[in-house]
Amino acid sequence: MPKRITVVMVVLAALAAVPLGAEIIEQVLVNVNGDILTKTEFEQRQVAVLRTRPELANVTPDSPVLRKAVLEITPQLILEAVDELLLIQRGRELGLVLGEEQFTSIVDNIRKSNNIETDEQFQAALKQEGMTMADLRRALERQMLASEAQRRDVVDKISVTEAESRAYYEAHKDEFTTPSEVTLREILIEVPVTDKGVNVAQDDAAKAEAEEVRKRLVGGEPFPRLAAEFSDASSRANGGLIGPIRENELADALQQQLAKMKVGDLTEVIRTTRGYQILKLESRTETKVRTFDEARSDISNKVGSDKMALERLKYLERLRSQATITWRNEELRKAYEQALAERRKALAG
Repeated sequence: MPKRITVVMVVLAALAAVPLGAEIIEQVLVNVNGDILTKTEFEQRQVAVLRTRPELANVTPDSPVLRKAVLEITPQLILEAVDELLLIQRGRELGLVLGEEQFTSIVDNIRKSNNIETDEQFQAALKQEGMTMADLRRALERQMLASEAQRRDVVDKISVTEAESRAYYEAHKDEFTTPSEVTLREILIEVPVTDKGVNVAQDDAAKAEAEEVRKRLVGGEPFPRLAAEFSDASSRANGGLIGPIRENELADALQQQLAKMKVGDLTEVIRTTRGYQILKLESRTETKVRTFDEARSDISNKVGSDKMALERLKYLERLRSQATITWRNEELRKAYEQALAERRKALAG
């Protein structure tokens, strides 16, 4: 039996054992304006999410890890399930339907993207997923109704003004700033450390060696060659090359030192926790800030996306306020209200 199906069976067994209340055995979990969500449909949603968790691949039905995962995902899933029903109903109100030509086109795309050449292979693939062609059509139509309703009622009504874009740009300049980067070369002369600490004579010897190496660098000897010969850093294999590194990620003292240097300059010998280090400024890119006009498209997309997310939640609240929602499972109702309260808190904030 394929591993994928085995995981599904384990999850379903676990779902039956999860303490969602005695009434979980009932077929109907919630009724939204006459449309229902069944136990089987909700379990399919849970399975779809749990399948994406690699850590659950080999768990047993009674695993505490699996039970915990189910309880964690349930509030958001039941909220999304009710949202979907509200959107599907709105799609029907708008007179939307999935036409035969549209359905055929979608199926052809599914077959093409999965390299399925024959009808028999496609039917077999559906069977492996526990679906029929009618199930697929119903799922695709529900998806279309929900997405198209949102497009007409929310997405198409979103606009971003020049003032909103400029306000976002001024408040988020860092998003359009590329910090200065430096590429360095290093030579590290390591100072041995024992349980008794650092031996003074060894420390002096390492410092003297580093000073001598620096003199040779100043005298014109190639940095990569001396790094390969003397450096105790792993970068020796690459001629001492490190970076590029964002300058603002370096220690403040080093940033200040590099700010005074030109490309090609060497630092003095620097004492580090590991020993004595010499750095060369190999290259530097200056800080670059994209202008408003350069970033205009990205800003519009970002502001539009944020507005759309907010308006979608407001839209769902309006649909919910006009709906009659009848629960048949008390634990799921509590999970739903928990997720809804968290969403409303975020919306208010």
